[in-house]
Amino acid sequence: MGRGADRPDERRRASPRWSPTHAETAAAESLLDLRGLGDLREARRPVLSRGQRTRALIARSLTPSPRPPLLDDPATGLDVAGREQFIDRLEVLGLTRLEPASVLANRHLEELPPGTTHAMLLRDGRCLAAGRVGEILAGLQASACFDHPVRLTRADGRWSVRTRRPAPAG
Repeated sequence: MGRGADRPDERRRASPRWSPTHAETAAAESLLDLRGLGDLREARRPVLSRGQRTRALIARSLTPSPRPPLLDDPATGLDVAGREQFIDRLEVLGLTRLEPASVLANRHLEELPPGTTHAMLLRDGRCLAAGRVGEILAGLQASACFDHPVRLTRADGRWSVRTRRPAPAG
């Protein structure tokens, strides 16, 4: 066995090499509140649900002064209420930050926040279409991307996806 600091209980008691400034702490607390985690500020990771962990990781990625965050299927593991709260908060975040740009990689077009301005459809590592979200998702490119006939509609800034069915015969 090595020195005392090599034992797990000793490492936990060791003082940190870095302490956040008051401004950094305030920014982190604000992001926790924005992500709906203010009440869980002192909670340890093992007691958080999968959705709470996801929201905490997103809040962590946004401090301090990040580049645009890359969110890869960020609503995975969330129930309907959690997903909708996440999308609402993502929209608020986009409206309140000085640099609202984010990159959202997602297979579920219903999860795009209302403020989404641009989209890129990828299939087999190739770009099928890119541009303003309304132009890209309104056309037939989404069906080609998913290799399935889909119809996309938009209401209140949110997208809905349904299978495009052929017109009934006769």
